[in-house]
Amino acid sequence: MNFELTISPISEIDADVEVILIVDKNFKHNFVKNRKLLKKANFKAEQDESYLLVEKNRLFIGVEKINDKNLRVAMAKAIQRLKSTKYKSLKVACYFENKESTHNLRAMVEGLLLGAYSFNKYKTKKSKQKLKDVTISLEEYHGFELDKQECEDAIKLAQITADATNFTRDIVNTTPNDCYPDTLAQIAQGLAEELNLECKILKPKEIKKEKMEALLAVARASRHKPRVIHLAHKPKNPKAVISLIGKGLTYDSGGLSLKPSTSMVNMKLDKSGASAVLGILKAVSKMNLPVEVHGFVGAVENMIGGDAYKPDDVLISKSGKTIEVRNTDAEGRLVLADVLAYAQQEVEADYIFDLATLTGASVVALGQYTSAVMGNCDTPKDMVIEASKEAGELATKLDFNRHLRKSLKSNVADISNISNTPYGGAITAGIFLDNFIEKENKDKWAHIDIAGPAYVEHTWGENPVGASGYGVRMMTRLVEKLAK
Repeated sequence: MNFELTISPISEIDADVEVILIVDKNFKHNFVKNRKLLKKANFKAEQDESYLLVEKNRLFIGVEKINDKNLRVAMAKAIQRLKSTKYKSLKVACYFENKESTHNLRAMVEGLLLGAYSFNKYKTKKSKQKLKDVTISLEEYHGFELDKQECEDAIKLAQITADATNFTRDIVNTTPNDCYPDTLAQIAQGLAEELNLECKILKPKEIKKEKMEALLAVARASRHKPRVIHLAHKPKNPKAVISLIGKGLTYDSGGLSLKPSTSMVNMKLDKSGASAVLGILKAVSKMNLPVEVHGFVGAVENMIGGDAYKPDDVLISKSGKTIEVRNTDAEGRLVLADVLAYAQQEVEADYIFDLATLTGASVVALGQYTSAVMGNCDTPKDMVIEASKEAGELATKLDFNRHLRKSLKSNVADISNISNTPYGGAITAGIFLDNFIEKENKDKWAHIDIAGPAYVEHTWGENPVGASGYGVRMMTRLVEKLAK
């Protein structure tokens, strides 16, 4: 999609269709045309409500209030509404909260690009996005005079962020037959070549040498050998150093603790954390942010077979802690335990964040659209929450407590991989990971369980059916704030 920013008023721009956001439900604003027809059609301008007036080539979208969240979703709904039409070009004005609110324009452009996404790799008849050209007028809803360069910068940031999000969506949506551990490694190497990133790939021998026995156990029964990926954006004189760790289960059958068949459907989503880490590195490097960002991915497939790891096994993790396996479907935390230890060994970071589709319990607690943020210190958790609000991704805290810590006690090892209570599963999974965070890093780390919003089987907000690319926008915003 091509974007052009112009000082020309909206009435002087030539385009196939005009998108008009209706903020005033009384239709009194000068931007609103065809008032009588809108009233006749009983268009009420509720948030995201749309009305395409074909004879006038105008698409009206309701916006409850001008803010990033509403504008992003409204523009996503606009492009989705126009997908079935033959329009090739679009024009739209600017809608700002105040004259400094270039983030509103960024949200609008993100909405267009995120809403236009579709995954048709496996379709014999591929749908094509006919609408290619978008012209944005600096004419503004309130009459604010806008700085063109600042607006152009906002559009560029939106394009980079949305492109990285859609890149992440593509990886998650790709089937396990086509995306396995070595595939993720190849994607990382491709990013490194394209964007001049540092890349290190550990294969089984190197993983064994690093004593990541928990990760290797999970991978043992798969024909696809595991990979541990370290991708790094390293600018000169960075303002901060952060490590991002992603769970990369390219497929999760549950292992010998086999999932029911209905629960296996869409388990390609279990690589969402790893995919997000790759997407974040793509965005951060394209923005050339002055923050050193390290991405670590544990890429594994959890399958069944004669060599599968078993309930009752005791694994020795990279940290030296022993883990009693009581359920082979609690595999992601075993992979993360070793990758977290490896990340802390390799990089002395100011902040450590892991992203993982870790527990169904998180979805039970918070629903499908919100991630759970956990850790020992409010500072990194608050950083994530604040960034999520700016990015339009939903996140909330779940607090650790000493009572649930006791539920991971094992009689035969240092810790069990599942708790002895059916309750608080998202928190106990986070507490498990906390056992593999070194003492000096306890207050630098936050765990983000993205099991809910990473993959949803219906359209919601600016997100399509399937992978949302959750975490890319949020963590990119977090890095942007560290860069200031």
